[in-house]
Amino acid sequence: MLSKSRLDWQVSLSKNLLRWLPVPDEDEDDGSLILAWVNLGVLVEGTMMWFLCVFHEDYSSYPITKKGKAVEPDEIWFSDLCRFFQNTVWTKNQKDQWESFVNLVRERRNAIHAYKDRPIGSFDEFYEAVIKYRNFLLDHEGQVPYPDEQYSYPDDISAMRQSD
Repeated sequence: MLSKSRLDWQVSLSKNLLRWLPVPDEDEDDGSLILAWVNLGVLVEGTMMWFLCVFHEDYSSYPITKKGKAVEPDEIWFSDLCRFFQNTVWTKNQKDQWESFVNLVRERRNAIHAYKDRPIGSFDEFYEAVIKYRNFLLDHEGQVPYPDEQYSYPDDISAMRQSD
């Protein structure tokens, strides 16, 4: 499941957060702000899906179901994912810390659906959310077990080639 999860896209999308600095010109700011929220929303959603993939065995014990069938983490809608984390994954402290954050990001991201008027906030709010995302990512990443050192990868690809 992790191999098909496109974690490389998470890295690329993280680097693309820099696109939203500085604030775009006034005639582009609404469109840019919507796209910035989409960028951040995909990262938050991807982090949550990644977390469930890492803990897939645990997730499989109490999965989200649709029409009586378990839904795999990469098929869960963002709103369902948020509810699942709030009700099942997070401790009370984490819920207090992350519930409003993920719901705000999800709501702002949904402004991409232009057929309905939705609040998009401001770039200041977006920048604050990016900082919170870093903490959100670190909080979830900190709960993931790492393989033993014998399975670690070198920092440099040339070192990998030398060991072949």
